[in-house]
Amino acid sequence: MIDQSTICAISTAPGVGGIAVLRLSGEEALSIADKIFISPKEGKKLVDQKANTLHFGTIQEKGETIDEVVVSIFRAPHSFTGEDVVEISCHGSQYIQQSILQLLMKQGARLANPGEYTQRAFLNGKMDLSQAEAVADLIASNSLASHKMAMSQMKGVFSKELMSLRNELLQIVSLIELELDFSEEEVEFADRTQLIQLANNISEMIHSLADSFSLGNAIKNGVPVAIVGETNVGKSTLLNALLNEEKAIVSDIEGTTRDVIEDVINIEGVAFRFIDTAGIRTTKDKIESLGIERTFQKLQQAQVVLYMMDLSRPTNENIARLDEVREKISEEQQVIIVGNKADKAGSNAIRALLADLPLESNEEVCFISAKEQKNISQLRSLLIEVSEIGNLHTQDVIVSNARHYEALVKAGDAIDRVLQGIQSGISNDFVSQDIRECMHYLGEITGAINTDEVLGNIFKNFCIGK
Repeated sequence: MIDQSTICAISTAPGVGGIAVLRLSGEEALSIADKIFISPKEGKKLVDQKANTLHFGTIQEKGETIDEVVVSIFRAPHSFTGEDVVEISCHGSQYIQQSILQLLMKQGARLANPGEYTQRAFLNGKMDLSQAEAVADLIASNSLASHKMAMSQMKGVFSKELMSLRNELLQIVSLIELELDFSEEEVEFADRTQLIQLANNISEMIHSLADSFSLGNAIKNGVPVAIVGETNVGKSTLLNALLNEEKAIVSDIEGTTRDVIEDVINIEGVAFRFIDTAGIRTTKDKIESLGIERTFQKLQQAQVVLYMMDLSRPTNENIARLDEVREKISEEQQVIIVGNKADKAGSNAIRALLADLPLESNEEVCFISAKEQKNISQLRSLLIEVSEIGNLHTQDVIVSNARHYEALVKAGDAIDRVLQGIQSGISNDFVSQDIRECMHYLGEITGAINTDEVLGNIFKNFCIGK
């Protein structure tokens, strides 16, 4: 059941600003606003005004003016929530904001719950559940890539893909259940070869969407990049150069970095989460040993590994430590071998390293001087290239929500059982059940199938006013 009460909240961020916006939504939004809004010129009540219009006036309490404001009117169903909506733009004083909010509540509105405006938009059919969740992602987006991904989901690109899959599944289950009605006559309405092909296509699409979660998660939270290597090869100097600030302590003393240091930087619209780790070496120092242990933990969690080597050191030593790192990473991880102190080592050292260093398929190489900040821009470009995020478009379907990923995995398991069932010739009853289970999990993502518990968990993480 949709709560019919009229809700109000401050929709702009907490704090002082030039302008703040308070939002009313519900059947009595216009009549409640009329009780405190006075228009000096028009003379007409807000309830008598046209939709999508702006009105200048004052907010008053017992004849005393609180602020001069601009009121925006949106009428149902053509509003964000699908209800009558009034937005009051006032000056950004916290006192003014709270005074107007208290006035609205005195006149019969109640304070909105976190995410209640977006929840009402979903319940009133203005958007599906995945689009509603994308609203929160859009608000939280901190890079061009995360913005594009959230906009794609808000436009319904992901929803349309899921709807198409559900329609195809409905076609399969309809034919199979039709055969059940004529089971005694052994009539076959669906060509099994075509069914297998269709189920295969659906399976590939579902698994492809599920596989995109690692990329979506990286876009949403920042691509994790671990900077690893031996002690004193310039890892902390590189981190400072990338961040353009003295984030990490730089010293000639070996083992200066004993813990993990993290920070996020935006490179060409993509957020990267850099992790400076303790230098890898043999040590008896217990604290440093713990730091090195954390280095290998972060190494396995990273999507991109920057392995740094000092070009002024013997080539065989650099390669030996690199082989140790290679053993601890997977083929899915991208590696950039960073030859540091290229300005001191010279071209001969670089040529010697390239001659003795066969690259793996997931490896690139870059030569820099972290101290002199030479070729840092080249390294940034290489990071964009290996992360495979730079060419993201708003029409790309990428999963970034853990709830969606879990539902897709379950849907994938169900459609795989459908394939096995059709190929092995098991009873149509069981095949039909697996198809409907697959449809159920896809429906959970868009909200075609939902529970109050699911909705509560989703919208409680929204900010109040959205």
